[in-house]
Amino acid sequence: MNNIFNNDKDSKNVALKSRIVNYFIMNGNSTNNDLAKELGLSVPTVAKIIGEMCEDGFIDEYGKLETDEGRKPNLYGLNPNSGYFVGVDMVPDEVNIGLMNFRGDLIDLDTIAYHQQNTMESLDELCNDVVSFIDKSKINKSKILNVNFNISGRVNPDTGYSYSIFNFSETSLCSLISEKIGYPVNIENDTRAMTYGEYMAGCVKGESNILFVNLSWGLGMGIIINGNLYKGCSGFAGEIGHIHMFDNDILCHCGKKGCLETEASGRAFHRMVNERIAKGETSILAPHEIGEIPLSEIISATNREDPLCIDVVEGIGRRLGEALAGMINIFNPELVIIGGTLSVTGDYLLHSIRSSVMKFSLGLVNKDTNFLISKLGERAGVIGACMLARNASLKIC
Repeated sequence: MNNIFNNDKDSKNVALKSRIVNYFIMNGNSTNNDLAKELGLSVPTVAKIIGEMCEDGFIDEYGKLETDEGRKPNLYGLNPNSGYFVGVDMVPDEVNIGLMNFRGDLIDLDTIAYHQQNTMESLDELCNDVVSFIDKSKINKSKILNVNFNISGRVNPDTGYSYSIFNFSETSLCSLISEKIGYPVNIENDTRAMTYGEYMAGCVKGESNILFVNLSWGLGMGIIINGNLYKGCSGFAGEIGHIHMFDNDILCHCGKKGCLETEASGRAFHRMVNERIAKGETSILAPHEIGEIPLSEIISATNREDPLCIDVVEGIGRRLGEALAGMINIFNPELVIIGGTLSVTGDYLLHSIRSSVMKFSLGLVNKDTNFLISKLGERAGVIGACMLARNASLKIC
């Protein structure tokens, strides 16, 4: 996909404009002098480029910088209405679709019932939902620069292929969706998108080496190294859920047995609680006459201090913490963020994770690692998707 500045025939200018936009994204408004220092260029060169970007509508002047003495320099920043980005985050039984402006403000968000299936009909339904969301928005549709779809499992964002779902032909999924909805499209692994959303707009406060754990129905991990989202050579980095850790003979949905996900995930939480209640253990939850107790009710019971549910979630935390201890020994992160559906169990989960990490990782390595629950919660995925759509249009990280 082309960079949004590719109408500029000078490739150096294109790269410089992307760097300037990225600087504004990360730091907010700035003066030409500060930009020149950051980019290692002369002030006249930066002023020329900023002038071009103002003419193109991507940059606005935001008055004068207040100083105690001397001439007050002009402040420049992103024009929020110069472009828009759509993020599509698929979760069980629904899809979250968000609209973000060029500055990074989420200006619209909708949740639509959607039961994902690996069929062309299901993909068509998803595309129709996205088009309907865009059509009802009041913005200039020609200013939508990219749409990012979050997809669980194995996703290669660089080639545009998904290998877990919607892999129907030799045509890349990005090309297929773009043809259906009429906009440039990017795809990303859902956990990695959540990681980026949390990094850019969540609980991160200057840390640049981060592990994000997506503890939802499955289990995944996002990795940020030196401020950059780490994808691996094929886009598949972070599959912590499929590390072999148990001789439990439980078949994981990946087709293998003994994966961490079989004992530490929403799927495992759901299975364990239902099994123990079926055996007659005491709980505020009553067995359903038809089917099993839904995961949402189990999580709610945990937060209402149900002893059985608390015991199970703490066991999940201990097992997850044991795996994270190894990850901390490898990556030595400043911050580990626990996100996803089960993160709402809060301290019940977090305390047991910390305990295992302290027990199984090196003290000198883990002493500078902080643990936090996701700030963005269920919005992490859609916010990350929007921001990755912006990155794709700028050809940055």
